Amino acid sequence: MASNNDNIKIHKHLKVVPPSSSTQTTATTIPLTFFDIFWLRFHPVERLFFYTLPISLSHPSFFFQKLVPILNSSLSLTLQHFLPLAGKIIWPSDSSKPFIQFNPNDDDHGVSLLIAESDSDFNHLIQNSPKEASLSRSFIPVLESTDVFSSIISIQITLFPRNGFSIGISTHHAVLDGKSSTMFIKAWAYLCNKIIETEELSPILSPEFEPLLDRESIKDRDGLGDTFINNWTKMFPNEKGSERSLKILILPFEPKLEDYVRATFELKREDLNKIKESVLSKWEIFDTNESKPKSISSFVLTCAYSAVCVAKAIHKIHDEKEKFVFGLAVDCRARLEPPMASNYFGNCVRMHLVDTEPLDFIDENGVFLVAKCIHESIKMIIENDVLEGVKDGFGKLNTLKNEGYEIIGMAGSNKFEVYESDFGWGRPEKVEIVSIDRGLTIGLAESKDGRGGIEVGIVLDKHVMDVLSTLFLEGLSFD
Repeated sequence: MASNNDNIKIHKHLKVVPPSSSTQTTATTIPLTFFDIFWLRFHPVERLFFYTLPISLSHPSFFFQKLVPILNSSLSLTLQHFLPLAGKIIWPSDSSKPFIQFNPNDDDHGVSLLIAESDSDFNHLIQNSPKEASLSRSFIPVLESTDVFSSIISIQITLFPRNGFSIGISTHHAVLDGKSSTMFIKAWAYLCNKIIETEELSPILSPEFEPLLDRESIKDRDGLGDTFINNWTKMFPNEKGSERSLKILILPFEPKLEDYVRATFELKREDLNKIKESVLSKWEIFDTNESKPKSISSFVLTCAYSAVCVAKAIHKIHDEKEKFVFGLAVDCRARLEPPMASNYFGNCVRMHLVDTEPLDFIDENGVFLVAKCIHESIKMIIENDVLEGVKDGFGKLNTLKNEGYEIIGMAGSNKFEVYESDFGWGRPEKVEIVSIDRGLTIGLAESKDGRGGIEVGIVLDKHVMDVLSTLFLEGLSFD
């Protein structure tokens, strides 16, 4: 079965289910917390893992007959620990809120798995330098959603003969955040490894990858779930029936592809040290009321440096665009009362818009100004109520958009260790957050070499990207 893309051929479309011996016979329902509902119709988070293989392992007949069955069976085994992923989000008429349902008696339960082959240039795809933004989309599966249900994850395995393969995963943001989705990938990789090493058909999952699925522990003190439900339903005042739709919104999340390019920049440890020294040297000059901190995190420095470079590149090409704001993703697990375990599987992130001045990002001292604001925002969140202001998030976002702000978001984290996802044939050669093409978003990951650097992915108009490439490198050339 050929796809619409000339460079890719779909060999199989499978439904992968947990082993029948591991599932109960009755349906299980899991509530959505207010963290989940905030993202209810948001676009899926899409990641792409590229792996190189020896020529012998990447020959089509060997890959499809030997390697794919191992990936398939280990995926099934992993799902027995992550049962919600094999279910759906539904919203029955007698329920005030949508929820997750896993029903082993539903013939359509399970995870969609596409097995594909591509003749695209593998070495070109794994390069950091700018390439057409649309290229990566061929290796990412569609996450099925309708008015009445939505799937939770979808996976595509694509072979590049004589080179390697990719694993593309689409995840529903109303069920799991970045930390949870990378936990699932690592659990799958762990079990796949164990099957290869021991030839056991049902290896035991390491405790570090066992998810905590209990959503009842997250208490909604301020009716945030109802607020976020109302926010979604108010978006469709003139469309009867749409207020309860679960269909993922196409607009404003359509991927930016035509004339857009995708690139990865790396801030090495020595680069981050240079930026840190520059920021700290200006702290007391610009702020006499507050002593400078002893240190400042690599995360803050990366976000500030990258966001300022992006803003300046956009402003240089489109001079009417001069007001920017940065949206910070905050992991709330350890900061809730009571705190959640680090292996909590679900959404536990909130968005926080950093209180910068509109023109800070294009200021000569933009990196310092933005880094200081991000640092102080995180400090405030740690010291105070982590959920303060979250109720007004929708409204604040819409107000800024209406006032002409360009909102720079972030996805991923340098703490997720995505390059540790080894399925038994080596660590990833490249990891991309493909869904950053759905907005003005910076994608973060730890550097592949493990030396403390950070990779920054971005998708921009090619003219803006040309400027960004120059700004990014020039900004690191100071002594």
